[in-house]
Amino acid sequence: MKKEESYKWAIKQVKQKVKFNIDIIATLANTAAILKEYFPNFFWVGFYFYKKDHLLLGPFQGPPACVKLSLEKGVCATSVKSKGTIIAQDVKKFEGHIVCNPRSNSEIVVPIFDNNRNLKAVLDVDSEKFDDFNQTDKQGLEKIAELLKNIW
Repeated sequence: MKKEESYKWAIKQVKQKVKFNIDIIATLANTAAILKEYFPNFFWVGFYFYKKDHLLLGPFQGPPACVKLSLEKGVCATSVKSKGTIIAQDVKKFEGHIVCNPRSNSEIVVPIFDNNRNLKAVLDVDSEKFDDFNQTDKQGLEKIAELLKNIW
């Protein structure tokens, strides 16, 4: 299945989970599972909750991860600061990259806002492949982040 088609189906599934949301953690856990299922190249998929002075690990799929991330460095922190999507095609070349798992080689991070445009979390996706993320991923994951604003 092509990436565009996978995103179409993943978005449809996430839309259903958001529609019947009764718990933020459960909805985010299902969203991470949906993305991991539709994109086998996604090595790690998860959420970090935005706190005043750090990011805190939320629901995820993949190997164990860093629990608390600084807002001073890394791909996730850069997404928080810019309030935009960040694609790191080679995380080893990304200044200040935080290594939670050495198998990760590329990463995309998408901020998630609530309906009042308050930052609530970031969606973090890692791949073992270099240059694994492109505009299709950016658009697809941003659509999912847009859907998730309705669970807060």
